Amino acid sequence: MLADKQKLAAVLTQLNIEYDVIEHPALHGSLDADELMVNRPGTRLKNLFLRDNEGKRHFLVITAHDKQLDLKSLAVQQGLSRLGFASNERLAKYLKVAPGCVSMLSLMNDKQRDVTLWLDQDIWFGDLFHCHPFENTQTWLLTKPDLLRFFDFTEHQPRVMFLPSR
Repeated sequence: MLADKQKLAAVLTQLNIEYDVIEHPALHGSLDADELMVNRPGTRLKNLFLRDNEGKRHFLVITAHDKQLDLKSLAVQQGLSRLGFASNERLAKYLKVAPGCVSMLSLMNDKQRDVTLWLDQDIWFGDLFHCHPFENTQTWLLTKPDLLRFFDFTEHQPRVMFLPSR
């Protein structure tokens, strides 16, 4: 069962988190906004759901929308044998969203805290961040202090780090 956007909105209201909503055609990848010429304020993001080689550890990796990550170097940096993209089934199981709909807000659905959040230090300087609310036809704009409050609520400690690029 996939996540409910209304429950997310209720949690944000409970946490006194305000956000702006931008409606747009479905964006299936981080570069789709360029093709549709969707211009929005704030930091555009690329959200990657990864797993280790054994499939025992899962990572939500957030970086700039146009950055090409070097997963091999990232695995070495983190002392992992290999990193790869998690399957659609794993995405549904752990974050309860469909492909193209993942964002930091998806961590609300990781009740067991099985997913580790890695934030690229290159994007974390921003003030306003683009997040899909479990669907890719909207973007919610949230501030860094509000995201930190949200991470506290979900009990996910973000790890801000250097993410190598190709």
